[in-house]
Amino acid sequence: MTNRITDKSESLKTQKSVQSVVKKTFPLLTILPEICHKSSNTKPMEFGRIIVSETAFNSENLQDVIHSNISVINLMREEKVDDEFIHEDALMSYYLDYYYSQCVTGNFAQFVHSSGWNSELNELIEEGLVLIGAQKHLELFQQQSKKVKLMSSVKLNKFLKGKLEGVNPTRDLLNNDTFFEIEENLVTLNANFLKSHPDFEVLSVDEMFATLEEFVGHEIKRD
Repeated sequence: MTNRITDKSESLKTQKSVQSVVKKTFPLLTILPEICHKSSNTKPMEFGRIIVSETAFNSENLQDVIHSNISVINLMREEKVDDEFIHEDALMSYYLDYYYSQCVTGNFAQFVHSSGWNSELNELIEEGLVLIGAQKHLELFQQQSKKVKLMSSVKLNKFLKGKLEGVNPTRDLLNNDTFFEIEENLVTLNANFLKSHPDFEVLSVDEMFATLEEFVGHEIKRD
């Protein structure tokens, strides 16, 4: 039997956000953020903890810490917990990893194309880069964002609705290999941000389920 809380990220379906929709999923990605997912069946208090599994914490791969946090967020959303009740810094880490994954697999153009150029997501990523101390990546993100802002709405919409592959001058304009040359390691900074957070906790998988079940008020099915 496989637990739904894992140390690796899981594929997600896109869901509606408050202001926009993140519409496209790429096969190389295992994470797709859902911005401010709303539901009527929520617990009226914040889950003020950032929890990861013991296995992830003890792993030599820092990405496992990030993915463990992601799996908790995914599970909470599946249990109809609104984003406003999930720890804001846990979500920040989640979205930063989404940005990182997009750029690693398809450069900045893929991030723009996949996210639909979501202004709320962009703000969260900027805030997150500041929080984890990724100044060089922040400068690059702001520089790249200016390219998009200078586009006409017609050109941007055409790019977002079209295919990323093939002949694509807009894609080529947006791509910037500087992302791969920056010495700041986003995975390391992201994971260390979580591990040094005052609300960070390391639990066994059973303890994680028990903690989440107490929060949502019902038993959570383990696949």
